[in-house]
Amino acid sequence: MTEPAAAPVCYRHTSRETYISCQRCGKPICPDCMNSASVGFQCPDCIKQGTKSTRSGRTAYGGQRSENPALSSQILVGLNAAVWLLIMVTGYTKSDWIQRLALIPENLCVAIDRITCVPVQEGVAEGATWQLVTTMFTHVEPWHLGFNMLALWTLGPQLELALGRSRFLALYFLSGLTASATIYWLSEPHGLTVGASGAIMGLLGALLVVAYKVSGNTQSLLGWVGFAVLITFFVPDVSWQGHLGGFTGGALIAILLAYAPKKNRAQVQWVGLAFLTIAILVAIMARTAVLTG
Repeated sequence: MTEPAAAPVCYRHTSRETYISCQRCGKPICPDCMNSASVGFQCPDCIKQGTKSTRSGRTAYGGQRSENPALSSQILVGLNAAVWLLIMVTGYTKSDWIQRLALIPENLCVAIDRITCVPVQEGVAEGATWQLVTTMFTHVEPWHLGFNMLALWTLGPQLELALGRSRFLALYFLSGLTASATIYWLSEPHGLTVGASGAIMGLLGALLVVAYKVSGNTQSLLGWVGFAVLITFFVPDVSWQGHLGGFTGGALIAILLAYAPKKNRAQVQWVGLAFLTIAILVAIMARTAVLTG
């Protein structure tokens, strides 16, 4: 007569019979050793192994995963709105803050006659280098602020989720600085440029690169690009220089971040961003040298 087979026991608690097995390795586990998985249960050993092999808390491109991917964009929107309110309460289009914060390549002048022009605001070439950054937060018309902030609110959290907060902020500010450098070189020397459009175009260019990298659907993004092109060339007083510089800068930064080799990824990314920053600063200094003779 054949004796019945002994009941399986938990591999960790050998005094406990169990008929439940680990979904991953097949070892018998008791209720105290069961860990819920997407299908069935896993044993403590498999849970530990999975934790070790998973780079928890990191994005696909090496950044620290943000608990709230919208936070940076919300703060940037708040800063832009605060500057706009400052301009509104100090005279709207006549506010002195516009000239102080806008990007002016060379002395902004007021013509007295056909020969005489009186400087009213120093430009970047004369030492007002802060304008290269403050222009990113300066808007006058409500529609200009509204469109840029809507784009930032929509595109920003997606990129922070993919890149992490520090890389997202580096992308945003370097895209804006690239746009400022392009305006500094290609726009009318005594003109005045405001708006976050350059940085926003950088986000658009970066998101297009990331979507292409993961073989995502780029049709909606191309729709945004087409809309931006229409605004650039068919809406009066829009800086095509800023849009072009920002989009190009954002795309290049995204290529650096998304295609950096996995080995020493962080070092490659940050060294690359440092070299890009130096290149932008050199371009700005070269333009200053040209304008000041």
